[in-house]
Amino acid sequence: MAAEQHAPTASEYIVHHLTHLSSKHQGFIVDMSVFNLDTIFWSVVTGLVTITLLFLAANKATAGVPGRFQTFVEMIVEMVDEQAKSIVHGDRSFIAPLALTVFVWVVLMNSLDFLPVDLPGRVIEWLGLEHTLHYHRIVPSADLNGTIGLSFGILILMLYYGIKIKGAGGFIHELFAAPFGIALAPANFLLNLIEYAAKTVSLGMRLFGNMYAGELVFMLIALMGATNIPALWGMHFVAGLIWAIFHILIVVLQGFIFMMLTLVYIGQAHEGH
Repeated sequence: MAAEQHAPTASEYIVHHLTHLSSKHQGFIVDMSVFNLDTIFWSVVTGLVTITLLFLAANKATAGVPGRFQTFVEMIVEMVDEQAKSIVHGDRSFIAPLALTVFVWVVLMNSLDFLPVDLPGRVIEWLGLEHTLHYHRIVPSADLNGTIGLSFGILILMLYYGIKIKGAGGFIHELFAAPFGIALAPANFLLNLIEYAAKTVSLGMRLFGNMYAGELVFMLIALMGATNIPALWGMHFVAGLIWAIFHILIVVLQGFIFMMLTLVYIGQAHEGH
């Protein structure tokens, strides 16, 4: 006789919702052969939504009285452009649109955290794919692989602009000569490598840490509504509402910080020591 199904415990519930739909089981702490398919999927989806929204805003822009959507987008564009002007001293024809795209993209990825915790599972069950998609997380920025991937892209841009502005020879010379002079070339090179690595890791870890913590709090609040204690049901609603309102600030603020640090790091690539 098959064992009766039972409701998951609190720890089982959280572990299940924090597990990714991966291409294979991860055998080591660092395993480059594992791909979190849900992170890739939702990163691409939010990226396409970002491009579509910005395209529609640009396509519908008029010289007359703007609509609410155009006004909202213009406010964001002006904010990002002002920040780019104050930080990057050089050609911003690519950098300002890049910062705008990064800001909107990260905010949209973070905003997926507002969807009900169990909604993805319910949709998967409705589609009859629960045996195929047993695990599924929809917040790409709550996955360290996703945020480090974003910061690695920023690292490539830092190196690109460093070489473009200073030339290959000047960039290599700076790696070995700054900040202590060419006489201490090995120490300079090591320090510069550490600086690039620290920027990349801290950029990704900052976004991941905040979004992971926010996702975990939503799960803990959801557990309050799953108890048999009626008093906790009202607390579940109030706590969820308060945290959701506060989380709006976190979602936007983390997108702004990621965008600002992107500008700062690329701006530093324009300057010599």
